[in-house]
Amino acid sequence: MRFPFEAKLKNGSAITIVQAERRDMPALRRLYDVIVKEGTSFPHDRLPTVEECDQYWFHGKSTVAAYPAATQADAAMLGAFYLKPNWPGRARHVANAGFIVAPGCRNTGLGWLLGATMLQYAKDLGYRSVIFNLVFSENHVARRLWTKLGFRELAAIPGAVRKDDGSYQDALIMWRSLMEV
Repeated sequence: MRFPFEAKLKNGSAITIVQAERRDMPALRRLYDVIVKEGTSFPHDRLPTVEECDQYWFHGKSTVAAYPAATQADAAMLGAFYLKPNWPGRARHVANAGFIVAPGCRNTGLGWLLGATMLQYAKDLGYRSVIFNLVFSENHVARRLWTKLGFRELAAIPGAVRKDDGSYQDALIMWRSLMEV
């Protein structure tokens, strides 16, 4: 897979998918702050520091981002994902990925495009499967998307995620083979 590449969303908006670099960190942190505050898809309960964010999104990972096509360098990031080995050594052929999509870009096909891009990119990098360790059970949009992209639920972790109101929700482990991609 070669980056950057152009794509169109369902509404016809042109976007550019790029291999993110550390210079993308300000845009990534702005978007991640929104996602963390929503509290519906990532475990952080506060925006990580720049160093923590670098560790979480870049260290040992391939990070891919979506921007509006033909925009300035300080444009708002529309979405992103990281891709990394879930485990080391003999199990490093199983990938793990994390995704964020800006609220204004939801229901535009961007999540599906990023998911499909990740699957092909992971296959190109030699991964044999992808596992999501922590899909919030109440995040029905994500669960529907991952199912549509061929993931299946392997297990539920009862009460794994503390919600803002102090109650708990389950988390799902979802997995997909890349052998047929």
